[in-house]
Amino acid sequence: MHTITQLAPDDIPAVAEVIRQAFATVAEAFDLTEENCPTNGAFLRDAALAEEQERGTVLYGLSDEDGLSGCMALKRKDEATFSLEKLAVAPWSRNRGYGGALVAHAVEEVRRAGGGTICIGAMYENRKLVRWYERQGFSITGTRKFAHLPFVVCFMEKSV
Repeated sequence: MHTITQLAPDDIPAVAEVIRQAFATVAEAFDLTEENCPTNGAFLRDAALAEEQERGTVLYGLSDEDGLSGCMALKRKDEATFSLEKLAVAPWSRNRGYGGALVAHAVEEVRRAGGGTICIGAMYENRKLVRWYERQGFSITGTRKFAHLPFVVCFMEKSV
C-alpha cells in the first residue's frame, strides 16, 4: 500500500536523497559524473531543489511501509502544458508499479489544474527508460544534443 502526497519544504532533504539514489544507478550505468553532467539528479543539492520549489515547482512523494520511496515534480510551462520532472523511485522500491502510480498521479494533477499535456525530457540513450515512458502513454516529439550534456535528450509528451 502506498500514498502520494504533495511535499512541503521540510521534506526537501528526504526527497533529494531519494532522487540522488534513484538517479545514481543510471549515472553509473551511463558514466555520468558531476563533472560531465552536473545537472543530473544523482548530483542534486538540497538547496537547488528547495529553490525550484520556491519558484513554483510542486513536489510529490510516494510513501509506503518503508517511508518515502518515490517522487516527482510538476512545473507549469504554460496554460495547458506541464513538465514532469525528477520522477524517481528508490532502488529498493523498484518493480512495484510506483513509477506508473506517480505518472497516473501526475495526470490527475494536470487535469485538475486544467492542463492538457505533460511533457518530459529523458536520456535518449537509455532506451529502457524511453520504452517505459512509451508504455505510460508518452510519445517522442523530438531529440536534441545539447553541448553541455554527454547524451541526447529525448523529448516526449502525453495528452491528458
